[in-house]
Amino acid sequence: MEKIPMTPAGYARLDEELKLLKSVERPAIIKAIAEAREHGDLSENAEYHSAREKQSFIEGRIKEVEAILGRSDIIDPKKLSGTIKFGATIELVDEDTDEEKTYQIVGEPEADIERGKLNMKSPLARALIGKDVGDSVEVHTPGGGKSYEILAIRYV
Repeated sequence: MEKIPMTPAGYARLDEELKLLKSVERPAIIKAIAEAREHGDLSENAEYHSAREKQSFIEGRIKEVEAILGRSDIIDPKKLSGTIKFGATIELVDEDTDEEKTYQIVGEPEADIERGKLNMKSPLARALIGKDVGDSVEVHTPGGGKSYEILAIRYV
């Protein structure tokens, strides 16, 4: 099986989600199913069917998170330095608009572009890997080409 690179923070977030699912969500849905059963005929009981559907989702998510955590390869960015690689926090400037952005290159399970967490398999991350401060990168995205200059690289 392929290892999944992950930062310590990403691993901790997923581990916390797993604990919440097992200790809070699972018992709550089991209780909801039991209460819905008490209402009688299950074939026409919308509460029961809704609760069973939610239970299926929760159990599926538990299995998914357990699989990710089991295959995770935790890489601490604080122990890295040099050119851009997994875990790097990069400050960029869009050469067309002068807009500055900051991203951290992370593994797929913890990627969230809204929070500045860039999937290492994304076109931008692939273009940045191996580059250094002052380098200019051309990125071909579904929305067209973009040019960025690397302002800073940090491993935090």
